[in-house]
Amino acid sequence: MSMTTIIIGVVVLLVAVFLLIPVFRKARAVDLTSPTNEKPEYMREMPPAETVAKTLADGEGITVFDYDKGEKLAAPFAEQIEDIFRAKIEADPELAKAGYKIDLGTDTDHTLEIWVNDKKYKSISELPDERLKAAMRAAVKQWNK
Repeated sequence: MSMTTIIIGVVVLLVAVFLLIPVFRKARAVDLTSPTNEKPEYMREMPPAETVAKTLADGEGITVFDYDKGEKLAAPFAEQIEDIFRAKIEADPELAKAGYKIDLGTDTDHTLEIWVNDKKYKSISELPDERLKAAMRAAVKQWNK
């Protein structure tokens, strides 16, 4: 092996290490394993009772949010709101009878998607039923407490 190859190898290695230092520093910026205020709010407290009930029923134990196969991808807080929203629908005889299929998702622009019977709505005010709108508003209000 020539001296030039060794020197180039050492230089490449030093450049790679130098470029990775900021990555490692950034990765340690938020430690989600320690009980600090750096964690998002939804991770500092017990999940909503509706989420706990759903994850226990699914045999997952207690988790921060409940994501089921086939659902739209959503932020963890949206999954918690979804659990509350579904519980409110199930608790209302008229809404339960309507048989709404509910799913919350996160759009590519990071906004909330509300899926009702496989149709996407961008806001609560667009939902097709006033009782559904009220249930969603109540779910958001309950999650915010």
